[in-house]
Amino acid sequence: MTKTLAAGAETGPFDPVIYARAVVKNYGEDGLFVEVLKGIDLDIRPGEILAVTGASGSGKSTLLHCLGGLDAVNSGAITIRGRDVAKLTEAERGALRNQALGFVYQFHHLLPEFSALDNVAMPLAIRRESRDSRRARAAEALSAVGLSHRVMHFPGELSGGERQRTAIARAIVTRPACVLADEPTGNLDRETAHVVFDQFLALARQFATAVVIVTHDVELAARCDRMLRLVDGRV
Repeated sequence: MTKTLAAGAETGPFDPVIYARAVVKNYGEDGLFVEVLKGIDLDIRPGEILAVTGASGSGKSTLLHCLGGLDAVNSGAITIRGRDVAKLTEAERGALRNQALGFVYQFHHLLPEFSALDNVAMPLAIRRESRDSRRARAAEALSAVGLSHRVMHFPGELSGGERQRTAIARAIVTRPACVLADEPTGNLDRETAHVVFDQFLALARQFATAVVIVTHDVELAARCDRMLRLVDGRV
């Protein structure tokens, strides 16, 4: 039997990192709306790598945004590390995301005026870590994705694969409980995508970080620990 976690409860080492029950998400107003998520139940366990697949418009990205506390749900409950997201202020949600989650998107969203090192150090700067500490940890994260020789390069000087590996380093530099990745290899050629995906999975397993990956690539999804398919807003 799968153990579930009551909303707001304290988490233990085997409790879900993210817990979702009966999640419904609609968009629209004035009686014209689209029901995107239609009662999603999901547990993300510590250290597991979960692929979310489905056709375009099935709700994959919306689910990821809700799991990360970026979008409010219309009904249902989502907890991150035992804290009910709906009961937090925006500042508290931001702090929880910084403490518990990392994010990787299809496009790297690196700041062009900062070096790879300082881009990766950004989440630690938000935590107000000292400059020396955050840059040392950022250098370690870049080394882990094979970019120790590119730390002082700017995004415009990096290849597409290098920019995405920098984004992955930024997501894991805080050692989050879970990384939410939305098509992290979708903007890369197939060979580069497989290299980046291999490094992503290796890092996640090295740091025992849970990962939720939205992907259209069924071959990559099959290499994850578990695969969830969304069809018309339902699992």
